[in-house]
Amino acid sequence: MITINKERVLQIATDLLQLHSPTGYCHEIMDTIEQFVHQTGYQFERTLKGGGIISIPGANEGKVIGLSAHVDTLGAMVRSITGHGTLKFTLLGGPLVPTWDGEYVFIRTRDGRTYSGTILSTSPAVHVFEDSKSKKREPQFMEVRLDEKVKTKEDVLKLGIGVGDFIFIDPKTTVTESGFLKSRFIDDKGSVACLLALLEIMKQESIVPAYPVKIVISNYEEVGHGSSYIPADITEYISVDMGCIGDDLSCTEYDVSICAKDSTGPYDYELTSTFIELAQENNLQYAVDIYPMYGSDTSAALRGGNNIKGALIGPGVHASHGMERTHYEALENTIKLIYLYITKS
Repeated sequence: MITINKERVLQIATDLLQLHSPTGYCHEIMDTIEQFVHQTGYQFERTLKGGGIISIPGANEGKVIGLSAHVDTLGAMVRSITGHGTLKFTLLGGPLVPTWDGEYVFIRTRDGRTYSGTILSTSPAVHVFEDSKSKKREPQFMEVRLDEKVKTKEDVLKLGIGVGDFIFIDPKTTVTESGFLKSRFIDDKGSVACLLALLEIMKQESIVPAYPVKIVISNYEEVGHGSSYIPADITEYISVDMGCIGDDLSCTEYDVSICAKDSTGPYDYELTSTFIELAQENNLQYAVDIYPMYGSDTSAALRGGNNIKGALIGPGVHASHGMERTHYEALENTIKLIYLYITKS
């Protein structure tokens, strides 16, 4: 089994989480990933829609393994500017919106300026509004309070802020002494960190996969079409994405999740069985679950008409699309399972 540096994995994850990349605004974080890949010596190329493809030569021919993780996150855009100088917003993806009440944000203008603000209910004060506690926390009843001296729509426009500007949510990333990683957007930067950490280990230890591997870093997964296009030579496509926790699910924050079925249907039987067998044979902490309200990059690839076998694995993450948390052990188990699969002849 490979040697995994805990601090290095958590550092890669933390660095990614500090970079704002709501779906549709991923060019900056993709630049960082490209630099990382070039330092390992592997080939990196961009797709026209802004995703990244990392190519790793293999020892044998016969198939090409595709691994996918998405770097795009949930977020928001400016929908309109109110007459009293606040911002209404439209959602990017499906966040747990009530958890946004009181969150610090940053607004990026088209000319590159950044302003800070806070998402608040339109009844934000208990001393003033009777419905301050009961008002629904939904976008139509929320707004962004800018940290600028603005009183009118015209004041906001003078700052260069306009409709369609991106709103970045503060991830509040923290690593605890007990090994927990808590942050917004561990979905799916935790998985991206797993793939990049494995890439670094493979280079350091001169590991060659059994077959050629292409790692796809997608940038529109949160809106459903991240991997609708993948390279035509990929024959197996494994999404590395967060495992869900709750209700009758068995996944925990310490496990690598192996998803047998989600809202788009069952994943490939043979591939899924292989992952289960590898986890069992190598004493990994794992869970097999069914996610009824979930879709992955593999789902998008299959819908896109790609002739592939598909599977879904990833680290267990608590409180998905809200204030998320995972543990280092989940990241480690995920890295080990991917390694075992791509080196399996």
